[in-house]
Amino acid sequence: MSTIIEQADTRALLISIRTPNAKIEEINGSLAELGRLVSTLGFTVFATQTQKQNSTKRLSVLGEGKLEELARMTGELDDAEQKDSLANIDEQGLNEFLSASQSKRHANVVVFDCELSPMQLRNVEDVLGVEVFDRTGIIIEIFSRHASTRTARLQVELARLSYLTPRLRSEHSGDRERQSARGEGESLLAVERRSIRDKKAELKRELKKAQEVMLEQRSSRVETPCVALVGYTNAGKSSLMRGLTGSDVLVEDKLFATLDTTVRALSPLTQPRILISDTVGFINKLPHDLIASFHSTLEEAKDAILLLYVVDASDKDFRTQLSVVNGALQQLNLDTNNRLLLLNKVDCLTQVERQTLSSEFPNALQISTRNADDVSLVHQAIQDFIAKQMCTACFNIPYTASGIMGEIHSKMQVIEEEYHENGMRLTLKASPVALERLNKMLQK
Repeated sequence: MSTIIEQADTRALLISIRTPNAKIEEINGSLAELGRLVSTLGFTVFATQTQKQNSTKRLSVLGEGKLEELARMTGELDDAEQKDSLANIDEQGLNEFLSASQSKRHANVVVFDCELSPMQLRNVEDVLGVEVFDRTGIIIEIFSRHASTRTARLQVELARLSYLTPRLRSEHSGDRERQSARGEGESLLAVERRSIRDKKAELKRELKKAQEVMLEQRSSRVETPCVALVGYTNAGKSSLMRGLTGSDVLVEDKLFATLDTTVRALSPLTQPRILISDTVGFINKLPHDLIASFHSTLEEAKDAILLLYVVDASDKDFRTQLSVVNGALQQLNLDTNNRLLLLNKVDCLTQVERQTLSSEFPNALQISTRNADDVSLVHQAIQDFIAKQMCTACFNIPYTASGIMGEIHSKMQVIEEEYHENGMRLTLKASPVALERLNKMLQK
């Protein structure tokens, strides 16, 4: 398989295959998103091309005429036609030709807006003479570059190897390396595949250990209400996270700037304390291996008492994006009943557009993370929701059990206090789990 090329001037030719059931609006939107994906890798979009096909499964991917057109855009066909003309050229003519060639720019990478088989990638590369990638390969490369924590790096590498294995190609076809004295041998390709299998097994063991640590951390927070930010990539989740918690989480205007789940306390601090978790964003056609690999990271959202759906309302395709998020969360078996839709970036909309959104999504909050008042509205909405989930109970706390008071003040809301000769009678408001745990502590 090819690897993402590293050069200062990478010019990407983007290709979309329009199948019979695909709408032109969807095709254009997906191509525009692919453009943002390759730009995240530092590529320049050279051009975009679309061709109608009954499916994406044919071995040549595209028709002969379209492949010939693309070969001219990559320079492959021009180079082939010019070979004979260079045979008897004099020095002056050669210099003129080289000067003209340098000024004539071609695409040096081709990216398909769909997933291609190993054979399809190989066939198209042979015709076009440049590196060819599919959408999945581009997304995995972005994840590889942006993963920062050990857990995220393990998850991305596991997905990358799963993608890489069937796409390996032998550079020494037919060459055999003898691996034992018995004369039994295996090809270099087989050796490489076995090495990848061993590496994947090692990664899975390491990831399992990391997941156990994450599970232990979540278990320690089981009594603390947690709210999870979910949504499409670049919808503004990290900006809202920073506004709600006062933390210095990374905020960048690029796809998949955040891959690692970050957990911070809602600020100003509430009673009880409320945690906010920022999760990896979703995208259309997100590779299955990546969803599976990030399952443990997204467990934070599974434990959340409330999901905040953050949507970039200024994006004309946000309804499709919302559908993608819903589908991904269902695939992860997350309970989406308790959720609050946040229509972000409404400062980019007209008043008429905002009124239209109000009619279509009457229960949503229209916000801009740049507006402190809007962030305060979300802050209050979170507190109101958590308050509805809590129960009220009375406890007699002996003065000798003063050590319990720290637990009470950190995880519960004290409604009323009465002081008696042998102790205090407290009326508390907290989650059923926290109240049950306090009751067991007092019985001991």
